[in-house]
Amino acid sequence: MDIEDIVRETDVAYEEEIRRNPFSLKLWWRYLDAKRKSPPKIRQTIYERSLKYLPGSYKLWFHYLKERREMVKGDCVTDPSYEAANNAHEKALVFMHKMPRIWLDYCEFLMAQGFITKTRRTFDRALRSLPITQHDRVWELYIKFADSVASQETAIVVYRRYLQLEPDNVEQFIAYLLSAQRIDEAAQLLAKVVNDEDFVSKEGKTTHQLWMELCELISKNPTKVTRLKCESIIRHGIRKFTDEVGHLWNALADFYIRQAQFEKARDVYEEGIHTVTTVRDFSLIYDAYTKFEEQMLSVKMEQLEGREDDDNEDEEFKSVSDDVDLRLERLDNLMNRRQELLSSVLLRQNPHNVFEWQKRVRLFTSDPVKVVQTYSEAVATVDPQKAAGKPHTLWVNWARVYEEQGALEDARVIFEKATHVNFKGIDDLATVWCEWAEMEMRHEKYDEALKVMRTAVRPPRGALANRDLVQSRVHKSVKLWSLYVDLEESLGTVDSTKAVYERMLDLKVATPQIVINYAAFLEEHKFFEESFKAYEKGINLFTWPAVGDLWFAYLKKFVDRYKEKKLERARDLFEQAVNGCPPEVAKNLYLMYADLEEKYGLTRHAMAIYERSTKAVPEEELMNMYTIYIAKASEYFGVTRTREIFERAIEALPDKFIRDMCIKFADTERKLGEIDRARAIYTHSSQYCNPKKDPHFWKLWYDFEVQHGNEDTFKEMLRIKRSVQQQYSQVAFNPQEFLEAQGLLPGQKPAAGTAAAAVGKRKLPTEMDMLEQQAVAVVEAGGGRQTDAVKVPSQATDMDLEDLSKAANPEEIDILEEGVEERTMINEEELDIEEKPVPSAVFGGLLEKVSAEQKKEEAPLGARERFKRRKME
Repeated sequence: MDIEDIVRETDVAYEEEIRRNPFSLKLWWRYLDAKRKSPPKIRQTIYERSLKYLPGSYKLWFHYLKERREMVKGDCVTDPSYEAANNAHEKALVFMHKMPRIWLDYCEFLMAQGFITKTRRTFDRALRSLPITQHDRVWELYIKFADSVASQETAIVVYRRYLQLEPDNVEQFIAYLLSAQRIDEAAQLLAKVVNDEDFVSKEGKTTHQLWMELCELISKNPTKVTRLKCESIIRHGIRKFTDEVGHLWNALADFYIRQAQFEKARDVYEEGIHTVTTVRDFSLIYDAYTKFEEQMLSVKMEQLEGREDDDNEDEEFKSVSDDVDLRLERLDNLMNRRQELLSSVLLRQNPHNVFEWQKRVRLFTSDPVKVVQTYSEAVATVDPQKAAGKPHTLWVNWARVYEEQGALEDARVIFEKATHVNFKGIDDLATVWCEWAEMEMRHEKYDEALKVMRTAVRPPRGALANRDLVQSRVHKSVKLWSLYVDLEESLGTVDSTKAVYERMLDLKVATPQIVINYAAFLEEHKFFEESFKAYEKGINLFTWPAVGDLWFAYLKKFVDRYKEKKLERARDLFEQAVNGCPPEVAKNLYLMYADLEEKYGLTRHAMAIYERSTKAVPEEELMNMYTIYIAKASEYFGVTRTREIFERAIEALPDKFIRDMCIKFADTERKLGEIDRARAIYTHSSQYCNPKKDPHFWKLWYDFEVQHGNEDTFKEMLRIKRSVQQQYSQVAFNPQEFLEAQGLLPGQKPAAGTAAAAVGKRKLPTEMDMLEQQAVAVVEAGGGRQTDAVKVPSQATDMDLEDLSKAANPEEIDILEEGVEERTMINEEELDIEEKPVPSAVFGGLLEKVSAEQKKEEAPLGARERFKRRKME
């Protein structure tokens, strides 16, 4: 192409500037920009001209090579234009060999052409030319090239060189090796990674995951992995990762199965089942084991079916048939052993679990030999100090197995060994001794049973006296002594039994019940005084409340025995009993004491005891005690003597019992004809009776006044009732009670517009507010003189004035309606009735306050005061 074809009239200006300054990149770039729509060959010529003057310009080379690659895009790789483009890149690299972008574009261009060797050598030249800090950019494309080539050897060599620079990317190489079926080398690298404690996976895998991948790789490719000790690796993983034991045992068995070493695989399954410690791992191995046996059996069955058409006398056929029978027996045995194997797993978790040993024994109930073996293994394994459960039951049940078989001598040997075991508690060893004695009694060996118990309660000597051993303390076991004394009482003599009981009292191992039994035994054999001494010894051993049963039994027996013969001694015993006794049992003791005095002593002593009892019993029993006291006093000294007791009772009783006591007191006075005293008692007790909660009391008083009172006393009763009701409504008003009366549950909101809702919204009035409201009502009622003026007796009190100031009294109208007998009404005109104004003291400071406000309203207001009032309105 001639220069005239390129240079046109519009390009003359650019050419002249370039001739003047051919080393200006800016001028060449402006020239190329002006020619951006020109044919590629024209732009290529301009690029080549500019690069002759500026061979070190990265900008020109980059865009020139880019356009050259775009020119050949779509052409066949064998076209000469590709070779020209490659030559252009090679020419550029003479000057741009330090530019990684040029190298990367060239290598990527060669990869597209499919020149493997040339591309690899170009990558190598790039790595040699560029500094080490820029190699990561090259290796990223180089690894991509290695993955795409068909030659595995080339790719492996590239990866190995790459790992020298980036050893942390070994997982990428392992993944390539696995995809290339280079299992042995991949396993070696993976084993190396697993053994490197400083390795950190870039894919986020843990050491546990890498271990599992290695074991799975080995187990599934046993024939391809030849340079590793596969079994050792898997067993090391079993020891290291306890949470994957089941999977790893199955992997090891699978490793041998794939090598057709079936007997070795079976040994691995058996070893795994007998070593795992969790039910989960056991289930995994057991399921895999049974599946393996079933598959082996099915294969042998197919072989046997294939040979059925041949001669049945063939030796090979017989061998296969025998093998099938053997495998059927193995599978059946495995199924039957499942519960036993599972029990072994649980015992490996905790070999000191007594409950699991007992469950294991129940698996072999049909095989006595295995039962004995299991018990022998259990007592040798379980440490009594660490046992979960009661270890002595193993020894007892083991001896019982021999007893059921009739081997008493063997059972005695087991019990003898059990008595030398250092159990955790005294009760365990005591139970062993008791079971031994009971076994002897079941077989009517009573002398042997007594001998066993005498040996059990004998104080230890020599090495057994060590305080750390349970054998040194078992001779003080209540359980042992209780059985021993029962045996002596049934089989021994009176003297031997007494000696045992006395020994128990000396050792302080007796319980209150044992003392009572001892006393009953002596009484049965007519040793009455000795029985009382036994009671006294027992009483000295115990304190309240344990000694209570002894005192009651002792006192009852003593009184029944001697009655009035030894009254002073009985009094001393009762005084000792009531001295220091708790209030809960004082009532029964004092009643027994008083009953003694009533039957065999003095009545005044009995009354004194009743009086003392009212100060000793708890508040809950005080009412009952006073009731009994009053009844006894009335019986022995007459009703009039009870007045003092009633008065003391009312002073001493809690408020909740005063009402009932006052009712009884008032009824007593009424029967004596003391109406005024009865009315005074009702008046006194009324302050403890809320009319809303205690209507029964007010009904009794109402009936009393109707029968024995007059109009004045009846009005007085009604006045007191209103006063008490007002007192409780002011002081003891409880909103919760009001809500419950409305039928609302706790936490339930009342419906809008109801009284309960109003109570919840408004502020409850105080006592002073209610008094002021009453006073205002009285003032308003007395502001003008009514025609029906209230007539007030001259002896009326201030409280009477307040009550009578009301215009109407509905209670007075109801008197005749409720059946009250009509009485002769006294004409008011015949009486000298004096009318008095309501005293100002009733209103307190309220009257002055109202007068002051009235005066204040009548006084002239200033502008400021009027403004305040207008603002408030």
